[in-house]
Amino acid sequence: MGAAFGDYDSYLVLSHFKGHAMAGFGGAIKNISIGLGSSEGKSWIHSGGTSKTGLAGEQDAFLEAMGDAGKAVSDYLDNGERITYINVMNRISIDCDCDGNPAEPDIHDIGILASNDPVALDQACIDLVSQAEGNESLMARIADRNGIHTLENAEAIGLGSRAYQLVELEQ
Repeated sequence: MGAAFGDYDSYLVLSHFKGHAMAGFGGAIKNISIGLGSSEGKSWIHSGGTSKTGLAGEQDAFLEAMGDAGKAVSDYLDNGERITYINVMNRISIDCDCDGNPAEPDIHDIGILASNDPVALDQACIDLVSQAEGNESLMARIADRNGIHTLENAEAIGLGSRAYQLVELEQ
């Protein structure tokens, strides 16, 4: 984790839900794993736990390492009691905000989702994207990168549950 991680009592994690070149998609889990990682930690995750430098590794190991790192963050914060997640679903491109030259968005405004469970939140976002107009490129990227494995593994290790209930709030 980054050096200042322990300086805070709780976290509110605000993520822009979008595609990602390696993970297929990026949301809450990507943000608490790679986003909070130190430089070495980012490499460790991207390489699936084989290197502290560089970004190369086996794909499923990378996806599992994101869940493992996210679980470590959640565990440190009293098993998730001191962390809340918000995913903003607007201007959704197949590329991550970390890409210096991302593709233009194919999906526009879906909404803002929040949860205390990052697995349920990211699953709900995937489900909403799968129903959105213009979703073809992002859904193909998620499938090509086996992105759903992040959620399968995160649920299996106890980071959260893929089951959720959407509660719509009106203005």
